[in-house]
Amino acid sequence: MNEALFFAHVIFVLGFILIAYKMGSSTLTSLVVLLGILANVFVVKQMDLFYWTVTCSDVFAIGGILGLNLLQEGWGQEAASKAIRVSLLCQIFFVAMAQVHLLYVPSVADKTQEAFSMILSSSPRIVFASIAVYYAVQKIDVRIFGFLKNFFASKFLPFRLSLSLLLSQLLDTVLFSFLGLYGLVESIVDVIFMSYLIKCIIIASSSTFIAAAKRWVRPA
Repeated sequence: MNEALFFAHVIFVLGFILIAYKMGSSTLTSLVVLLGILANVFVVKQMDLFYWTVTCSDVFAIGGILGLNLLQEGWGQEAASKAIRVSLLCQIFFVAMAQVHLLYVPSVADKTQEAFSMILSSSPRIVFASIAVYYAVQKIDVRIFGFLKNFFASKFLPFRLSLSLLLSQLLDTVLFSFLGLYGLVESIVDVIFMSYLIKCIIIASSSTFIAAAKRWVRPA
């Protein structure tokens, strides 16, 4: 069940990335920001996938980085850098508002406080770890992708997307797993290994898919 849902999830996210790309840089930037926030919220949930215990946020993480690379492909490095800054600002705002939300004393009729507390109480550590790792990794990814774009004269898009994502996500997976998830998940080794393996699968399929779709999807 999880495996079928996972592949449907990948296709769904990729489809929305293409729609956002078609609609223009501001729309794609907004989606990149949203994917970053969703990744931070959903990372606390664990699931069994291919007999390994993993988190539920890898599709969102890859989608966000893929969106950044498409921003750079279509509108240049400055557009991708701006999206990173906007995403960081929104993530800081999200974690601050999450803590304010938890400070409100619920009424006796409220039945949601415990659920909100369980989900959002770990968000400061996760988000601040994500902010540090996200900023460093995305800066590295943008530079790697920019170098590859110049080196190959904007050719070989699937290869450029895949290589930059594979390198940046290896660093992202290791750093974020230790900074944000150590002690929160059952097996940190399983999470690192399986998360990166899943990311490799997503990268291999999404890069080819995006490159093929780019022939008929033109940015606004």
